[in-house]
Amino acid sequence: MRIAFTHNLRLTDSEDEAEFDSVETVDAIAAGLRAGGHEVEKIEVTGSASRLAARIESYGPDLIFNSAEGRRGRAREAFYPALFEELGFPYTGSDAYVLTVTLDKWLTKLVLGKRGIDTPRAHLLTPDEYRRLRDPGTLGLALPVIVKPNYEGSSKGIADEAVVRDARALGELLPRALRAYPNGVLVEEFVAGTDVTVPFLEGRGDDGVLLPVDYVVDPPARSRFNLYDYRLKSADASKVAVRCPPDQPRDVVARLRAISKMAVRALGIRDVGRIDFRIGEDGRIYLLEVNALPSLEPGASLFAAAAREGLDYGETLHAVVESAARRQGLVVKPGARKRRPADPLRIGFTFNVKRVDTKSGNDVEAEYDAPETIDAIREALESYGQVMLFEATADLPRQLMQTPVDLVFNIAEGVAGRNREAAVPALCELMGIPYTGSDAATLSIALDKALSKRVLLQHGILTAEFQVMETGRERLSSRLKFPLIVKPNQEGSSKGVSASASVVDDEDALRAVVRELIDRYRQPALIEVYIPGREFTVGLLGDRRPRVLPPMEILFKDKSNPRPVYDFQIKQEWEKHVAYQCPAQVTPTELKAIERTCRETFAALDCRDVARVDLRMTPKGDIYVIEVNPLPGLTPGYSDLCLIAQAAGIEYRTLIGEILEGGLKRLREKRREAKAEQVKGPEARAVPAGATPGPVPVAGNGAPAPAAAGGGDAGTSRPSAVPPPANTPSE
Repeated sequence: MRIAFTHNLRLTDSEDEAEFDSVETVDAIAAGLRAGGHEVEKIEVTGSASRLAARIESYGPDLIFNSAEGRRGRAREAFYPALFEELGFPYTGSDAYVLTVTLDKWLTKLVLGKRGIDTPRAHLLTPDEYRRLRDPGTLGLALPVIVKPNYEGSSKGIADEAVVRDARALGELLPRALRAYPNGVLVEEFVAGTDVTVPFLEGRGDDGVLLPVDYVVDPPARSRFNLYDYRLKSADASKVAVRCPPDQPRDVVARLRAISKMAVRALGIRDVGRIDFRIGEDGRIYLLEVNALPSLEPGASLFAAAAREGLDYGETLHAVVESAARRQGLVVKPGARKRRPADPLRIGFTFNVKRVDTKSGNDVEAEYDAPETIDAIREALESYGQVMLFEATADLPRQLMQTPVDLVFNIAEGVAGRNREAAVPALCELMGIPYTGSDAATLSIALDKALSKRVLLQHGILTAEFQVMETGRERLSSRLKFPLIVKPNQEGSSKGVSASASVVDDEDALRAVVRELIDRYRQPALIEVYIPGREFTVGLLGDRRPRVLPPMEILFKDKSNPRPVYDFQIKQEWEKHVAYQCPAQVTPTELKAIERTCRETFAALDCRDVARVDLRMTPKGDIYVIEVNPLPGLTPGYSDLCLIAQAAGIEYRTLIGEILEGGLKRLREKRREAKAEQVKGPEARAVPAGATPGPVPVAGNGAPAPAAAGGGDAGTSRPSAVPPPANTPSE
């Protein structure tokens, strides 16, 4: 291929040229590209745009390999991709929009914060705002803070002196910083900890995300605040070595990669990039910034991580070229033909992201999904279409209106109220957008345990005798016989359930637990007769005649406890307390009874696409429905439904695809209805005489809307379910 290599050449040691490439780096990149069999023309971009355009057009490259940073302005990195697109030349790397966003640290924070990625709290301060600022304390940030330029890379402006611990020092630093960087400075809460970076190389590693890299600094050169600052990247660069993998626990490395994948997809980074993190002393991970034009200097973090993939310097550069060529349909092999891809399915993925660690016992976000889960689902969905991520916040309606989608894959648990799980389905119905899973009515009923139990009883399905208390002072029903179990009425993921406290033997203990739950969760308490026996959970996939997956039994390890409960704490430390067996060891008769109960439960609540039913089977063989979850957790290797699917021979991508199929079916029905309306013509749709015309509902993608169709348990991975004996019956 004929490659035009566009770059900025560093001619001085000035900080103004810190992001530019040295002569040695430019020569190394050109040599590496030529080693891949390419013809390379080095083009330094300094000068007028007309001159640069003339040089490129005269050379007529097949591809532009771009590392140009630009010299001035907040969109300087974006100028060159925009020019290449205007000229009609394919190029490597991210487009102008992505480069504009990633150069702006504040804007990057806003974009990634919407995706649930942690970044340090910060405030973007401009000279005009500073002149109106009477007290730096009004920024609302906790000291210490670090002050850094918002539109610079290569750690420009970052040093120990940029970290301030009191308001007086901040007041002295801000005017100096704004004079040096008049486009604006970022005042950011300082995180004491360690810097780690995660390189991205599309087509390699784990969905392009390579192993993280950290920095080994000679002790005398180490920053007082352990910063990988401008001095270490320039004057003292020889005193720094990169290390891959980093000196971090395996779970931290996995989480870094998972968050990086989310960031890459959220921002739309292409071909190559780098994500910088700060790991706090408490182990919390903060994303600092994203670099869509990372250093290609030999010895940079990208090449240390690529070496772990078996790639040398030249092969890494060639991987960038290959990625760009694939994306832009370039002819890279003799006889290859450029194919125009069909319009991809546009899938909106709605979720709530977990930001609170439930391992500490804080269950406020127990139903939400960890970034790793969200990323795993997104990856699976991408094999079926183009995925847009939407966190289910108050901003979701505007986002759906501005970003048309064909259908929504929904796992959102909602924010507040007993109808919180119904919010996204109701919104989709209002906007005429097909979606996966059960509708708003089913989700509202299922979340209300007492209401769902009433529905089940009306259909002749066994469920424990129960009573709802709203104050704790109500008379206890004579139908309820101790022992009893007490739960919040409108929570999932076993929130508020504890084996030690929730199962009670007398009325005084009962009322104490009821009052505590009402006060804590601000909702009624559900009192049920404790059902002894074996505990199962069963997954179902489909619609009117769902496929019932093999039952999974929860095996409690503490045999001395006569009244075990699969409670919140057990789910956090499951290795100590339970084992999982799927398919469960049951007789053919028991299996048929379990399947029948689950199908009847699925139909009684009018579930769609997916659900999980929790059961207890008494020593007499009676099967009681404990709970129904139409929004089951989808954490691979952890969530009950995923373990069940795995035991049934359903790989994760296929599981997500089966759930998606319900939404696709409704999408096809919507399109058929819209086509039928078009075929009828305007005369058939005329308003009858005397009728009052009303507005025509429109879906988020502009198509006519059809008539409305009428707990994430995320955590760390756990082993496969215990295999059954060879003669165990299965579906």
